[in-house]
Amino acid sequence: MKFSENWLRQHVPTAATREQLAATLTAIGLEVEEVTALGAALDGVVVARIVSAEKHPEADRLQVCQVDTGAGMVQIVCGAPNARAGLVAPLATVGATLPGGIAIKAAKLRGVESFGMLCSAKELGVDADASGLLELPVNAVVGAPLAEFLGLPDASIEIKLTPNRADCFSVRGIAFDVAAATGSAVAALDIAPVPAASEATMQVELNAGADVPRYCGRVIEGVDATAPTPVWMAERLRRSGVRPVSLLVDVTQYVMLDIGQPMHAFDRDTLAGPVGVRHARAGEVTKLLNGQDVTLDEQFLAITDGRGDAQRVIALGGIMGGFDSRVTDATRNVFLEAAHFAPAAIIGRGRKLGLHTDAGHRFERGVDPELPRIAIEYATRLILDIAGGRPGPVIEAALPEHLPQPQPVALRRARLARVLGLTVPDAEVERILQALGLAVERSDDGWHVTPPSRRFDIAIEEDLIEEVARIHGYDAIPTTLPGGASRLVAPSETRVDTATVRRQLAARDYLEAVNYAFVDAAWLELWQAGEGAVPLANPLSAELGVMRTMLLPGLVAALGRNASRQQDRVRLFELGNVFRHNPDGSPLETQRVAAAVCGAAHAEQWGVGARPVGFHDLRGDLDSLAAASGARLDYRPSAQVWAHPGRSADIYRVDGGREQRLGWIGQLHPRLQRALDLKLINDGDVIAFELDLGPLVERAIPKAGAQSKYPSVRRDRAFIVADSVPWAAIQATVHAAAGPSLRELVLFDRYQGKGVETGFKSLAMGLILQDESRTLTDRDVDTVVAEVTAAVEREHGAKLRA
Repeated sequence: MKFSENWLRQHVPTAATREQLAATLTAIGLEVEEVTALGAALDGVVVARIVSAEKHPEADRLQVCQVDTGAGMVQIVCGAPNARAGLVAPLATVGATLPGGIAIKAAKLRGVESFGMLCSAKELGVDADASGLLELPVNAVVGAPLAEFLGLPDASIEIKLTPNRADCFSVRGIAFDVAAATGSAVAALDIAPVPAASEATMQVELNAGADVPRYCGRVIEGVDATAPTPVWMAERLRRSGVRPVSLLVDVTQYVMLDIGQPMHAFDRDTLAGPVGVRHARAGEVTKLLNGQDVTLDEQFLAITDGRGDAQRVIALGGIMGGFDSRVTDATRNVFLEAAHFAPAAIIGRGRKLGLHTDAGHRFERGVDPELPRIAIEYATRLILDIAGGRPGPVIEAALPEHLPQPQPVALRRARLARVLGLTVPDAEVERILQALGLAVERSDDGWHVTPPSRRFDIAIEEDLIEEVARIHGYDAIPTTLPGGASRLVAPSETRVDTATVRRQLAARDYLEAVNYAFVDAAWLELWQAGEGAVPLANPLSAELGVMRTMLLPGLVAALGRNASRQQDRVRLFELGNVFRHNPDGSPLETQRVAAAVCGAAHAEQWGVGARPVGFHDLRGDLDSLAAASGARLDYRPSAQVWAHPGRSADIYRVDGGREQRLGWIGQLHPRLQRALDLKLINDGDVIAFELDLGPLVERAIPKAGAQSKYPSVRRDRAFIVADSVPWAAIQATVHAAAGPSLRELVLFDRYQGKGVETGFKSLAMGLILQDESRTLTDRDVDTVVAEVTAAVEREHGAKLRA
């Protein structure tokens, strides 16, 4: 927000210097980014009129001008392209010093004497325009000091606003904060209703419900749209970063900057009526003021003209007016509009069209719903005073049940003192709140405070405490060191912390990746993982429109970017949250861990031959991660759509008879890999896993126990089973059949070839048995081995290999 210092002081008279004012604004949360002094040294610069302008005899680009200074005629040699007879422009007389340090002296230019300098806005330090002389109104008083005529000296102040301070997108809104901080009072807003001088009206219809609960309009006939914008208004607009365009447009801009209500002016003669407000229809097209043709959908608010088949869109509600109904110099009858648009109905709409407008910026954050009628009266008075005309009555359409109503908020004295760490006197609290425009009523334990309609950000007690704190002064809050009785919370022994997970993966040569939680919906559709995705109401861009339902799409994309930059061995992992709608519509947020690898299994070295990374390499990494929590993982064939059939598995945690699915591990489907256009070295494969982190890192509390003093016994057995039988299934059968005496099961050989029938495999395993209370006898061991053998043969059709 940029504004004129003098404009602000008109709303809130204060003795604070410019430096003190800037410091105060920053101290109360309205951070001052830049202060540009204007017209600080214009002594000797006056308003002058060029009486004649003739070509310089020795230079094509120079003119010899006779200039009326109000105190006589002087000769000026000037090179400005717009210098001409009759032009009123600033003249720096001999002896003046301009803001850039230029001292004005009598001089000869190409043999012709010059007694002063006609000036551009840039040379005077009032604007950046250096294209020609600063053109002043023809009715300006010749000889008057320029500083007095332009309302100088002044300063352009730019502040950085946080999104919750929508009320400070106007000079008057800022004035309330300044008044509270400096002990001043805001001048009364004296905007008397302008009585109707004609019966000209325009019917208004509201058909957008709570999105547009108030719309005001007024017809003004017989306006002189060619009337120049007054210097005082034009200068305030320039100092606020707005370039004057034409009177009618400038008036609406001025009202918006002054009191905060965006407005629009239509050429009444281009409208058939009635003017309506509704949601746009899909596919409707309209041309905006900037000449852009836009296609709308149901999310946009349309200002319409006419009825039935003749109805047309004449403006984009809360964002920008239409091209065909714009005001021009030929306009004689004007229809003024001021409406209240709900923030939720405007947020993101301009960004969707690539537009950013002052009106949209304000409506997105919230505009005072009580301002539309005031703004209409204010703009009417300005137009009548400058351009004449006959106003009709103000027409207002409203849906009172949808207008936001300020609600009282309780502020407790004890709570205020506890949060701030100091006691603010009651009188000071009341002064601050009342100076900010809040209605204050005392109660037994504090106050009941009702915010004005412009303060959308005050809804709870902490909001009021913040107001007191920032105006009373953050520097007045004492610095108190924390006491020594801090309560230390020991990390839970029932979970492996995420730092350990990160260290474990880093130790196995992975690099951590951090991706956006927002992704492109097309990504998820490519992975067929878009079901239940949570869309964003106000995305940063169209490519970041939904919350991710998986970590792998972003992680694999990062892997692909690395591989395309000649990285032949990439190993990435990520810890992050994924988001999904439950079937009942409630949101679900889950923390997961994922990893993706491609290229060689090991870094290049002389001791180990090169080979591509495979499923079992990644499984080994995952098993080492599970070992930190003592989890026993079970791998079962997977049917995920993104997975390579036969080269992937679903992962289950199996503990104490309880099993829980954690996630997936395996190779990406070649079809998906081609669709992702992954450019891997040697056209390799991508191996990955993704698991829910919570169940993976749960662990039982360790219990100390004595090592058995009795010897262990090992028995080896080899079975021939069908190639389709997974080792995990046999492993589960052996553990169930062997009972508590089985201490460890080792698979030490897998064989296919001569002596083994095609379609079968030989699995050789070692059973290590031990008891804690006695030495196992041969009979004990033989019994266990026999039960294991029988169970494997029975459940898996295996045969004991000779």
